[in-house]
Amino acid sequence: MNNVMENLQNSIKKCIQEGLLAAKNQGELSFDEIPEFILEVPREKSHGDFATNIAMQMAKQAKKAPRVIAQSIVNYMNTEGTYIDKIEIAGPGFINFKLDQSWLYEVLKDIQQKKDSYGEISIGKGKRINVEFVSANPTGPMHMGNARGGALGDSLAALLKAAGYEVTKEFYINDAGNQIERFGESLEARYLQLLGEKAEIPEGGYQGEDITEHMRNFIEIEGDRYLKVDSETRRAIFVEYALQKNIDRLKKDLEEYGIHYDVWFSEKKKLHETGAVKEVVEILKERGHTYEKDGAVWFKCSEFGGEKDEVLVRKNGIPTYFAADIAYHRDKLEKRKFDLAINIWGADHHGHIARLKGALEAIGIDPDKLEVIIIQLVRLYRNGEIARMSKRSGKSITLSDLVEEIGKDAARFFFNLRSADSHLDFDLDLAVKQSNENPVFYVQYAHARICSILRQMQKEGVCLDQIQTANPDLLKEEQELDLIRRLADLPQEIEIAARNLDPSRITHYVLDVASLFHSFYNACRVRVEEEELMKARLLLVVCTRQVLKNVLMLLGVNAPERM
Repeated sequence: MNNVMENLQNSIKKCIQEGLLAAKNQGELSFDEIPEFILEVPREKSHGDFATNIAMQMAKQAKKAPRVIAQSIVNYMNTEGTYIDKIEIAGPGFINFKLDQSWLYEVLKDIQQKKDSYGEISIGKGKRINVEFVSANPTGPMHMGNARGGALGDSLAALLKAAGYEVTKEFYINDAGNQIERFGESLEARYLQLLGEKAEIPEGGYQGEDITEHMRNFIEIEGDRYLKVDSETRRAIFVEYALQKNIDRLKKDLEEYGIHYDVWFSEKKKLHETGAVKEVVEILKERGHTYEKDGAVWFKCSEFGGEKDEVLVRKNGIPTYFAADIAYHRDKLEKRKFDLAINIWGADHHGHIARLKGALEAIGIDPDKLEVIIIQLVRLYRNGEIARMSKRSGKSITLSDLVEEIGKDAARFFFNLRSADSHLDFDLDLAVKQSNENPVFYVQYAHARICSILRQMQKEGVCLDQIQTANPDLLKEEQELDLIRRLADLPQEIEIAARNLDPSRITHYVLDVASLFHSFYNACRVRVEEEELMKARLLLVVCTRQVLKNVLMLLGVNAPERM
């Protein structure tokens, strides 16, 4: 989807390329090919609107000093019909471009036309991406790592979709393996205890109140009829009952957090019961990438970048979690044919990346089709001290506790203020503060303030439809132009954020937009006597509201009309 900024940059790049070719034809420069080059926005306004280092890139090939090359390019550039107003050569050979500000007015027309789709781009070209995130252990409630991963994963999926990718959001249910066995044993122990029988939670079992609650509810329904049933059957019944309750709670908590998955993938049903895990072990055997030792089947992981070889099948014949994980990623990348699988994992899973990528390579799948984002730890603060307990329950803070205490908007916005690889200190008091110190309040207030301005003007008899005939050329003030310039950046911000898999970039972008709007509104009255200027400023206000809303939607945060 073309946008003003993209068209503008393409026209400048074309001028540069044509200047280079003309200089070559005149014998001033000698080179084989023009390398890929970019236009950057200089940090200093005085350096212009865009800059390029193409002359430095070509120095070795052209065998001339970068400033000489830059001068040749500039001499032969034809800027007629472009927005280029002035060109300067700076420093060792940078070419700086200052533009006629009239291009900015096209941005407002673009926003006005595209509305909710403004900012969307097409770099993804329909490439299919699976984003798997949270995938919390279904044996208990979700913790802060899940909360951060949820905000990041959901916003990243929305960002990739806006960039033109076909995105599937997926939750992997770990409903098989050792943790489920311990879950069953723990449920059984609580069941027996509640019925007056002697029993102990096994070592490494689950001690949470939710286990007791599950069994108390089960007894209310079924009584003691399972006391005389054999242990294995009893545990299986308890697991089926409690696991579904936990999964239903996971779904409910995530939906209240604003997350709706396309796929809930059951490890037990889709990998073990279908034979997919055994199948992938056989593939590795057939390719000569396994060996047997101490009765177990091992993968030669050290031959594929891993630190050591890994067990695939234990000596008791039960496959490991690693074997299931290989089968799962084969299902994504080979059977379901995703072009890319993105996993969001906690910091404790960092060591698992190399071995999983190695296993994919061993079964013939390009390991670069797997991208893993590691999220660092979160520290919650309340009253200036680390908060570990929920206000409501007095126990460790869960995702549902967090949403109840500060709301989903604040939680999602704060979690996306930092890139995933940064540790995050989360101030719970700040997150509920109704002041400009609170970043989510600051942005939402900008949107609500605009809505209030428009309502007030309508009450005063101003017809908002007038913006259809507004003349944006009347916007000349520095605060007006700075705001429009930042609105123009949204498509590019989405592109960079999508390429870097980093939603925090657009969180900071929307903070910039809110700040520039407040500066504009404090400096420039919208309700002025001169009707044409009022219409132009109304157009800017409406376009700003649209951009604020579009970015907040990507972050899964509400854009309130009243606060």
